[in-house]
Amino acid sequence: MSGPSHWLANVPPDFTLTAAIIIGSMILVTLVLFHGMGVHYILSYHKGGVIRLRSGRPHRLIAIVLFASAIFLLLTLHIAGVIAWSVILTNLGLISNAKDAIYFCANAYTTLGYGTVDLDPNYKIISPIIGISGLFTFAWTTSAMVGIIQTHNSLLERLHEEKLKQKQLRLALKNAILNAREREREAERHESIEITRESVGTPLYGRWQRWREEHQKRRALRSELRSEEWDLLKKENAAEKALGVPPQPPDDAGSNGTPSAPATKTKSQQKSG
Repeated sequence: MSGPSHWLANVPPDFTLTAAIIIGSMILVTLVLFHGMGVHYILSYHKGGVIRLRSGRPHRLIAIVLFASAIFLLLTLHIAGVIAWSVILTNLGLISNAKDAIYFCANAYTTLGYGTVDLDPNYKIISPIIGISGLFTFAWTTSAMVGIIQTHNSLLERLHEEKLKQKQLRLALKNAILNAREREREAERHESIEITRESVGTPLYGRWQRWREEHQKRRALRSELRSEEWDLLKKENAAEKALGVPPQPPDDAGSNGTPSAPATKTKSQQKSG
């Protein structure tokens, strides 16, 4: 037998408590540092997603998915901590079965304390150390979750307001397109009436010429309508994209982009100076 389990088996009984405390403390500090790095990454990931959602069109479903993924990642950190403790205890030979090691570490990590699996009697002190590591990491996770939940609620409120603005923009676009089409139909009817009135008493060739003119004018009107609808759609899309963009602060530069020159003193000020 060789490895960490062989080393622990050779520890004198008078020093097993000290060895257990040292081993447990080193593992605790390592796992807490790992947990802290993970929490920092998750907070950065959630903050970046929130910034992207605030700077574009409102997507509430994506905001919910972002929140759920952040919570799932926090849960994954704790599962990784339990598995790390179980792997270490199994390699140290303190628990022979990996399944029992996971069960024991989960009970100790969550301070539940329920179960029949136990450590080697000489190293039972590691069990409360596992519980302390769980208390540290759960406290860290709780503080992170408070910030994530507050940010998520604030984001949902803002996205709800932007969604209402988006609906207003789309309703205004729909009304503008309907008005443009109504004007186009009214112009076509007017042209048709004028052509019909002018065609009265004219020969067949003249009527054919009038019909060609009517057809060309109708095509021009419809082309103008399509162009107007496209311009309205582009303006509406630009307005939707600008929903989450904060207004730019006014700069102190002049209208041509150059800094304004300092004011010169008047003659009366120069004399008084």
